Amino acid sequence: MNGQRLELARKRAGYSLRGLSEALGGEPSHQAIRKYERGEMSPSSGVLVAMARTLGVSVDFLMSDEVRSLEGVEFRKLSISSAKDRARVEAEVMDQVDRYLIVEEILGLNSAHWDPPVAMERLASEDAAEELADRVRNSWDLGHDPIPNLTELLEEHGLKVFVVPLPAAVSGLTCWVARDRGERLPVIVVNRGHGLERRRFTLAHELGHRLIDLDSAVKVERAANRFAGAFLVPGRHLRDRVSVLGSVRRLVSPAEIMRLKRLYRVSAAAMLMRLGQIEVLSESAVRYAFQTFARGWRKEEPNPLESEGIPLRELPKRFEQLCYWALAERLIVPSRAAELLGVSMKRIEEALKGPGDAHADHR
Repeated sequence: MNGQRLELARKRAGYSLRGLSEALGGEPSHQAIRKYERGEMSPSSGVLVAMARTLGVSVDFLMSDEVRSLEGVEFRKLSISSAKDRARVEAEVMDQVDRYLIVEEILGLNSAHWDPPVAMERLASEDAAEELADRVRNSWDLGHDPIPNLTELLEEHGLKVFVVPLPAAVSGLTCWVARDRGERLPVIVVNRGHGLERRRFTLAHELGHRLIDLDSAVKVERAANRFAGAFLVPGRHLRDRVSVLGSVRRLVSPAEIMRLKRLYRVSAAAMLMRLGQIEVLSESAVRYAFQTFARGWRKEEPNPLESEGIPLRELPKRFEQLCYWALAERLIVPSRAAELLGVSMKRIEEALKGPGDAHADHR
């Protein structure tokens, strides 16, 4: 059993050593649980199953050695002060990564294929973050057009992306997953409870963290925000849509902002800030907008994209596709696929039938 996993699961559930022992009816003792966590003693199979059930995790989670640890965990927005909240998030990420690596290994895929588009850069100014975003776009042959599906793009380039429930104050996190074989895999996690606009900005922001040196001469959080804005909304492309021959606009209408946010799939507030960053709007014009018609945009998103029926929710798909690939090749059985995906056997059976069979059953 993995003692570190047991400790993490215990903290995630909010139990002290003594509290977990009491929840298990006094057997094993809290001293024995401490020894399990330190790797000094191993539980019986019955005790292992009971602990997993009480802690709300799978036996696989407590036994897995796919992931040794999470390194350099950086939570975006606000730090998590509660040890229970932090442990819950880390346990969720470890569980997701475990399953991802298991299916990649079954398929014989190389999980450690993150190849940064550019070398990590020490920025001298926030404007340099804009230039960095342009170089990443050039490296990935993206041109200057809007990115239709950022989640898919990052997965195609070797980043592990997960959308999981996080505390409301936390937009996302980035970290490295350390494996016993010496590999370090980059992971980006975004909050399932946030809207599409915010999730996309968080993904771009966390990509910036993978490329901006912490020793830069600027505040890295601000630089990552600038990178995210430039990556999602290239300045040249935006200028062509809101100004004539590089002219500066005195004002911009809410209707224009709504049209642009749909085009680039960013928040209305981020769109307004971006117009200021590329100097289509003056600082005073941006400030006036946030004091008048855009006053509440930072707290509540106007006309959320998902509520308008945008067909792509941009949820990660690669892991699910790999599971069905392994299932189709009969490298895993349906029950294992259901376990890896965290879905019911009924859903797996329906997927295996296909639309033709389902129609035949209906007849």
